[in-house]
Amino acid sequence: MQEGMKQYDYLLAKLFLLVCIATGFLGMLIGVILAFQLAVPDLNYIAGEYSIFGRLRPLHTNVIIYGFTLSGIWAGWYYLGQRVLKITYHDHPFLKLVGMLHFFMYLVVLVLALYTLFSGITQSKEYAELPWIIDLLVVVTWVLWGMSLFGSMAVRREKVIYISLWYFIATFTAISVLYIFNNLAVPTKLFTGYGSIWHSISMYAGTNDALIQWWWGHNAVAFVFTSGIIGLIYYFLPKESGQPIFSYKLTLFSFWSLMFVYIWAGGHHVIYSTVPDWVQTLGSVFSVVLILPSWGTAVNMLLTMRGQWHQLKESPLIKFLILASTWYMLATLEGPIQSVKSVNALAHFTDWIIGHVHDAALGWVAFTIIASIYHMLPRLFGREIYSKKIIEAQFWVMTIGIVFYFSSMWIAGIVQGMMWRDITPLGQLKYSFIDTVAVLKPYFIMRGIGGLLYLAGFVMFIYNVVMTIMAARELNKEPEYASPMAS
Repeated sequence: MQEGMKQYDYLLAKLFLLVCIATGFLGMLIGVILAFQLAVPDLNYIAGEYSIFGRLRPLHTNVIIYGFTLSGIWAGWYYLGQRVLKITYHDHPFLKLVGMLHFFMYLVVLVLALYTLFSGITQSKEYAELPWIIDLLVVVTWVLWGMSLFGSMAVRREKVIYISLWYFIATFTAISVLYIFNNLAVPTKLFTGYGSIWHSISMYAGTNDALIQWWWGHNAVAFVFTSGIIGLIYYFLPKESGQPIFSYKLTLFSFWSLMFVYIWAGGHHVIYSTVPDWVQTLGSVFSVVLILPSWGTAVNMLLTMRGQWHQLKESPLIKFLILASTWYMLATLEGPIQSVKSVNALAHFTDWIIGHVHDAALGWVAFTIIASIYHMLPRLFGREIYSKKIIEAQFWVMTIGIVFYFSSMWIAGIVQGMMWRDITPLGQLKYSFIDTVAVLKPYFIMRGIGGLLYLAGFVMFIYNVVMTIMAARELNKEPEYASPMAS
């Protein structure tokens, strides 16, 4: 076995990697079902109450955000953390134990989340649907990751803490505060003796509840979809390309400005609501300012490849990572544009918002995680990647799927917004809501096809991963940079 495999303890990275792949498939499959349900409403009843849109939609978002994305980030942490800190869990059994507790507590949370969400037991809060009992287990899981994160840094043999770990620390710290505050609740069964043990009442009400919810909701995206994924790409792009990060100063600017600005941008979710106008304006302004740190990171990634653009042709993993950075640039321009009040008046509640979210999720988040997993595979299992041709095909199938998805949702959203605002000469609404639904059906079908293509690409990815683990050629030594793969 290669020396690199002996040096580091990769068990935890392998476990989280497998969970990442499983939850990715489940979340994307449910997403495709949901997409086609909008075009063909009868699909809502293929499994009774368990298949209706309202039951599956929170399951889809939770599995993708807290299953696929978080497990991908944690697989990356347990892989790269040892390497950049120059430690090994072979020498630190307590950290290994903490990591194992982290993984198994995470599995318990996933199983309970699947049960409650399938059963329709939720708090009815966006990205915070899990009941109070599971919230407590989520906090324990998060604390265990923090123990692993800071415990590993405490015993490090490398003085400098690499930038990826800065972003992981930011993810841990921000989510810790935001999640707890948003989920403060009173369990009704414990205090009144009535109702279900799962049920609770939020500590906040009305406008205050909306403010806290979107302080959390937007920053769940900020510190999972954004800072955690940036932590991955800052490690895996330089390692895969063999190129140093373009600018350390730009890294510092992007990190600290992102941390300061992002936390205040959640107010753009409650524009034209009952929250104070200054909160709405604050959210809009900070959302526009957010372009600077976001593009700073993306430009840093793209310029890392200066003089090495030929690698785009040679390496499908570089394709994934560079296109991920490009999608990040586009999504972080589109979001601020939608946050401008005049644009938000057209876009709010439309499918254009859905298109924006999936630009980030499908292009930025998933592409970065997929490339990271492909990079880790030869190092984790001591085998070359099974097929380069499959990766190339997967890349193009998934990219076409994204184009179908975002283009259909952009068009559908703008059509929706225009029809909702159209009035007759007498000042009455020209179209009923059902009129807009009928007009959008072709775009819903187009979105479903895009999602189906993306899922097909992910199935190709799963096949390539399984064949790499089971049947690919063994390596004599760990690759230093570009991942070895069969043609």
